Amino acid sequence: MNVVLFGATGMVGAGALLECLADDRVRSIVALTRSPIRPRLRSGQGLTHPKLREIRRDDFFHYNDCRAEFAACDACFFCLGVSSVGMDERTYTRLTYDLTIAAAHALVAANRQMTFCYVSGVGTDSSERGRTMWARVKGKTENALLALPFKAAYMFRPGYIQPVGGVRSRTGWVQASYTVVAPFYPILRRLLPNASTTTANLGRALIQVAMDGYPRPVLYSQDMNRLAVGRPF
Repeated sequence: MNVVLFGATGMVGAGALLECLADDRVRSIVALTRSPIRPRLRSGQGLTHPKLREIRRDDFFHYNDCRAEFAACDACFFCLGVSSVGMDERTYTRLTYDLTIAAAHALVAANRQMTFCYVSGVGTDSSERGRTMWARVKGKTENALLALPFKAAYMFRPGYIQPVGGVRSRTGWVQASYTVVAPFYPILRRLLPNASTTTANLGRALIQVAMDGYPRPVLYSQDMNRLAVGRPF
């Protein structure tokens, strides 16, 4: 399987990238990035790998120059996203809905046999009419993706995500909180088995779903955890 990955320099995307590099079922990864790939690892070093090809770009709304790369890919892992904190709805919509759908339109135009996996979040509002702004926008984004003529599209709605394997958050105070929680995560996982996952489990679930599909288009943390250990349904 050949994968195109958005968000490889973020925490979730870095986790997905590392799982893709480690999985023999993934032949190649095309990562679209704004800055050099430095997965959020404790080493702080850049990353090179024979399977990885990086495409640096500033424009994430137009992809005419990427058609050949998109046509050769079997799956897209869209892990790119921004926090809604401090944003008005118009700005958040542009950076969430508009940006994601622009990429999705370019991908489906290049290859309708592609599987599109979108990392959203628990609490997403599929009705698009709820009170919470980010949830409405995410719901609108998911609905638009599901309506596109991909081979298949899956919406991943994780709850709490614990970074593992050296993956780190870009935000200092957020990483500090993850560091504090890390020793207690096994307890958290037992207390909230359906509401928490790890970056590794999420990455493995993306690969598994892209390879074999899933009975439902929306997946939650418990689904990801089951897929990560080879228990698909």
